[in-house]
Amino acid sequence: MNTANPNTVLLIAPVVDGLLDKLSTAFQVYRLYEQADPQAFLRDVGHQVQAVVTRGDIGVTRAVLEQLPNAGLVAVFGVGTDAVDLDYTRAHDIAVTITSGVLTNDVADLAMGLLLAGARQLCLGDKFVREGKWLKQGPGLATQVSGKRIGIFGMGNIGQAIARRASGFDMEILYTDRKKLDHVDYQWCADLHTLAHESDFLVIAASGGAANRGLIDASVFNVMPKHAWLINIARGTLVDEKALIQALQNGVIAGAGLDVYEDEPHVPEALMAMDNVVLLPHVASATHETRQRMSEVVFNNVAAFFSDTPLPNAID
Repeated sequence: MNTANPNTVLLIAPVVDGLLDKLSTAFQVYRLYEQADPQAFLRDVGHQVQAVVTRGDIGVTRAVLEQLPNAGLVAVFGVGTDAVDLDYTRAHDIAVTITSGVLTNDVADLAMGLLLAGARQLCLGDKFVREGKWLKQGPGLATQVSGKRIGIFGMGNIGQAIARRASGFDMEILYTDRKKLDHVDYQWCADLHTLAHESDFLVIAASGGAANRGLIDASVFNVMPKHAWLINIARGTLVDEKALIQALQNGVIAGAGLDVYEDEPHVPEALMAMDNVVLLPHVASATHETRQRMSEVVFNNVAAFFSDTPLPNAID
């Protein structure tokens, strides 16, 4: 650690109050998101910053990092690093930590929640009752979940947690990843298009980043069964949103359950207009319990950095 300006943290975006309080009590904290002129602010104090704290959905740009010559840590409140310039951090010996192992259960729970909400029309049923329509007519039929085929794109910790939950619904579990995994007993598909073709529900649980941007495109939707649903709890950038809208409007696929979008918090009007789409505001990890644990992990990593001890959750 460079000790020219010790114990100084730059907070890129708002975090939960508990983490902000702990950081502010222990360290000097600058809040970049409150500055009227962030660039001028960084020119004035950037050299003081030793550690950066940011959210997974916000990350930190190369332009900001270039103005932090003494930074040695980027601590991410989340598990996604696609919004962090990892080439820059590696080249400048800046460690990056994530809240690994903390979000898994909540994100997997929400994936199944979106799947059930879409297929069983839970949101439509709630609206049907609240609007008094049940007094005049019976509800329509929904789609069964139990026993169906679920395809999971990305069999990391979250993908495996989704698979365990799906097994409770007696679902046939298929997956694809960079390679076949010896320690999981699920059906391997060699590529994304094969997985999509064989799935009643295609769940996106892969990492984001430039390499995967727009990977779920028209060619994927065109091979999915017409009754299939797309569930995305990973990153909005993985899905070609225009192609998804066209596939939904033209009946190429049956529906979608989305927690993430290409340009958050902006959600296309076309998606909001469709009854066969369940929309959530990127809340997969948004429970009291998980946000508390995430806060503890971030703080512990920052504290370890300033005390020159091993970082508990550093990535390679």
